[in-house]
Amino acid sequence: MAASTLTEVARLAGVSPATASRVLNGSARKPGKDIAERVRQAADSLGYIPNAQAQGLAKSSSGLIGLIVHDIADPYFAAIARGVQEAAREQRRMVLLATTGGAPGEEKEAVAAFAARRADSIVIAGSRSSRVEDREDNAELAAELDRYCRNGGQVAVVGHPVVGAEAPDGYHVVAVPNQELAADLAVELAARWDGDFVIIAGPEGLFTSDDRVRGFQDGLSRAGRGPAEVLRSSFNRDGGYQAGLQLAARIKADGPDGGGLGIFAVNDVMAIGAAAALRAEGLRIPRDARIAGFDDIETLRDFRPALSTVSLPLEDIGRLATRATAPRHDGDGQSPPPVTGRVTLRRSTEAAAG
Repeated sequence: MAASTLTEVARLAGVSPATASRVLNGSARKPGKDIAERVRQAADSLGYIPNAQAQGLAKSSSGLIGLIVHDIADPYFAAIARGVQEAAREQRRMVLLATTGGAPGEEKEAVAAFAARRADSIVIAGSRSSRVEDREDNAELAAELDRYCRNGGQVAVVGHPVVGAEAPDGYHVVAVPNQELAADLAVELAARWDGDFVIIAGPEGLFTSDDRVRGFQDGLSRAGRGPAEVLRSSFNRDGGYQAGLQLAARIKADGPDGGGLGIFAVNDVMAIGAAAALRAEGLRIPRDARIAGFDDIETLRDFRPALSTVSLPLEDIGRLATRATAPRHDGDGQSPPPVTGRVTLRRSTEAAAG
């Protein structure tokens, strides 16, 4: 059955379509109480459903937040999304979700789609990239976001600013001290392990990965140690698994007198993948290798041996980003406070039993 139209509601109520719209779409210009009641009764009798975009135009606010993440199945992004959803619920707003695989071209398309639906604000969670292959898409994403902000939109980015974005107003960055926390982790691990370290990292040019690599190397230097070897792979669980296979072959070739390795994976899902590869090759943690990650995702509750990592308040990050982009009249919309984290050492980096 065809949906009822605003014109039909107005005809039944005996008013103009403009008056019916002011009643049903939330305009600040309100008709008299009797007229408004007549319009609502007509809408109820016809089963009329108000048009959300028309309501947004009438109110100058759609009540929508666009959320862009790399992969909602990744526990890191799922936790941030949960924080965004909780803050949106507090503000009586709804969340639209787009997953992009981390491609700035896909992010640009998501921004354009959210803007077309008059989203009040957009939250972007995911590493920025300076890779040559992303240069053109970065420029298009920046231009799309600049256009969105110039038209009154608010944007919060987790981690680093969007590459090339220049609009003076509307941008908020939830800064994460990845480099500093990775350095702290390296200092802690170097105090407990005198063997060699290897870093499993994402592709060069991913800002989050590169910050954590740089920080870990800084921490080793602070501890009086030489730099770790860096093994590049995909910035996900499968990338960690493939790197883990390479390291397993090296550990087995060195034999029981090789002393094993200290492994730092720049995110937890890579650490989980690497640990799975080591186990598949018959190696044990921490006997044959000590391993640490970064993020402290919820999945680690069930991971054995318990994984050493850097704990980030992921849900809080989502909440901070959402509140930073809230409409000014809601009392929020201010620059988010800095994020803090802490090193959390667990069984995966303890001294192996004899």
